[in-house]
Amino acid sequence: MSETGCRIDVWLWRARFAKTRSLAAAMVERGAVRLTHNGVQTRLDKPSRTVHIGDTLVFALGGRLVELTVEGFGERRGPAEEARALYGLRQPLG
Repeated sequence: MSETGCRIDVWLWRARFAKTRSLAAAMVERGAVRLTHNGVQTRLDKPSRTVHIGDTLVFALGGRLVELTVEGFGERRGPAEEARALYGLRQPLG
């Protein structure tokens, strides 16, 4: 893991959007995650793709569309409070 980027499957797992890393990888592989990096939006297709601080992610979660900004990577999959520090919601979950 570098200071400038993090694998998308690891990030989704650490930010607690997926219960396991393999579920996060499956979400990415089926094309359910869109990434905006430097103003260019792409649909992610591989779990090894890298996200950077400031990137915007859009994906469906529980039947709702979630739009958020990556604000950190984290060192582990910690408690919910620690996970919430990794992103800023642009589109609320409710």
